[in-house]
Amino acid sequence: MTCEVLTEIYRLLYDAFGPQHWWPGETRFEIITGAILTQNTSWANVEKAITNLKSADCLTLEKLHHLDPAQLAELIRPAGYYNIKAKRLKNFIDWLFDNYDGELANLETIDTDRLREELLEIKGVGRETADSILLYAFERPIFVVDAYTARIVCRHGLIAHDADYEQLRELFESNLPTDTQLYNEYHALLVKLGKEFCKPKARCTDCPLEKLPHTLDTKYL
Repeated sequence: MTCEVLTEIYRLLYDAFGPQHWWPGETRFEIITGAILTQNTSWANVEKAITNLKSADCLTLEKLHHLDPAQLAELIRPAGYYNIKAKRLKNFIDWLFDNYDGELANLETIDTDRLREELLEIKGVGRETADSILLYAFERPIFVVDAYTARIVCRHGLIAHDADYEQLRELFESNLPTDTQLYNEYHALLVKLGKEFCKPKARCTDCPLEKLPHTLDTKYL
């Protein structure tokens, strides 16, 4: 039943919104940078920060590895919490240079579960960020969970409101085919739905999922 509902949600969202073309980024490192910078801010602000890095000709692993943290923080200021995020980005880069010669290609042969564990050991890299890196930068079949995902599936009665991140991830991965492209598109579609309709104060009229059983109980906000 859950499998059928999740499949129906995907079909309805895809029919309504079409392909989302995620994750925006010209290089693997740009995608990773975006995944780290997008914490607690809008993508529009992340784009401004990435534009600054490109304009300064700094958006490479080698250059950011040697860039002064204060300079990096100033360049990514539009992303908010820029001092913290500069440290997080530096932490990732330092980890890569300390363990893998500063080469993203050296991560390609690492088992997904092990790579996820290593990413989570980097200070400032949480589960959503790690999974975004795995899915979008390395095309690993990991379903990314965020606040939009939790709100939508809870309101549609697919999981308890107090489910944690791993339970939410398991909900999707155990009921959908193991398919990187499907996970990519599904997550992007859920984000779009969460931004446009399934907000904390829901806008159910004209929502692609309006006809599916749902609740607006405040505990799901």
